[in-house]
Amino acid sequence: MTAFSAVDVITIKRDGGTLSNDAITWVLEAYDRGEVADEQMSALLMAIFFNGLGPQELLTWTDRMIASGERLDLHGLSRPTVDKHSTGGVGDKISLILAPLVASCGAAVPQLSGRGLGHTGGTLDKLESIPGWRAFLTNDEMRDQLESVGAVICAAGAGLAPVDKKLYALRDVTGTVESIPLISSSIMSKKIAEGTHALVLDVKVGRGAFIKTIERARELASTMVALGTQHGVATVAQLTSMDQPLGRAVGNALEVLESVDVLQGRGPNDVRELTIGLAEIMLELVGIDVDPAAKLDDGSAYEVFRQMIKAQDGDPDAELPVAVHKDVVLASRDGVVQTVDALKVGVAAWRLGAGRARKEDSVSAGAGVMCLVREGDRIEVGQPLFELFADDEEHLTRGRDTIGDAVTVGDEPAAQERILLEKITK
Repeated sequence: MTAFSAVDVITIKRDGGTLSNDAITWVLEAYDRGEVADEQMSALLMAIFFNGLGPQELLTWTDRMIASGERLDLHGLSRPTVDKHSTGGVGDKISLILAPLVASCGAAVPQLSGRGLGHTGGTLDKLESIPGWRAFLTNDEMRDQLESVGAVICAAGAGLAPVDKKLYALRDVTGTVESIPLISSSIMSKKIAEGTHALVLDVKVGRGAFIKTIERARELASTMVALGTQHGVATVAQLTSMDQPLGRAVGNALEVLESVDVLQGRGPNDVRELTIGLAEIMLELVGIDVDPAAKLDDGSAYEVFRQMIKAQDGDPDAELPVAVHKDVVLASRDGVVQTVDALKVGVAAWRLGAGRARKEDSVSAGAGVMCLVREGDRIEVGQPLFELFADDEEHLTRGRDTIGDAVTVGDEPAAQERILLEKITK
């Protein structure tokens, strides 16, 4: 391979040039070996943030990230494999319902998930509120569970796209998280390395998402769909609304309880609608003609959920923790709810103790927010808007101070929110 220097690679991208396949391969491998310093990679990430990556550059960048680690081999399973990835939101407990639901329809769902950071919750944090449940499985355990149960939700092993972990840490502290090429390669390198045959991307857009506009959401979705397709993974993206929280529950154990409600044929309509919509796409991608709504209503999905929890040493019958300090936020006037700001609700849940500011922080299993109204609801003065839960008075005060203006009330009728916005297939 041609000899390169980090400064040469940075300069090419800084000046708007195109990096060769060899240059990208060299810089990522050298960074992984410690031969390119963090400050040099930070400069390259910033150059990419401003000047982007062309289609071939992005493909090679993603390939090299995949090649930095292992690839799971899911061939030989008796079921077709299909996964879902969400770009993150407030009250987004869909994975907890969707994985067992799609498994109950006959597919295998290898859901490698993460932890929450800031105002967005993490699937692993939610499931760890179930006594005994463990997030870490070996590759063999994961394969066995996919065969026997059909669904796995677990932590991604350190061996999948390890250079991405180093790059993400840099992006987090250098203001380059929001670059679409860097987001796309980060998400898709891990999902492709996971070995699934098909993938549905739930791309959130709105106040509570990190993508605020439909135009940028389309760009991100199209970029990720193209990467998946180029790597032989049947990939579809669904743009979904994240202006107000998803469902009523925002918090770890609270969201597990709401997920169980949906799995038993009840629960909030928006959570059910989104879950069924994503399940239909997943099943279509792997050629399974089964009605997922029927599997929610007849208890099949809930039974797979119980098996999934037991297989990972959790107790599906255990009582989940609820924080002992509680408060209720009341409406200050009559009117119609115009907005329930997902970002403000998410930040309040974080400050109540349900989220973390740094990856090494712990979270409270029982803290969080119950949203008692939705946009378009007519309310009266003194009506409860939110229930707040925290482990101590200090956290309760922090959450109360944050959520005060999360709801706006007016006199005009408010439009009903659409959850499923657009489907992106190329």
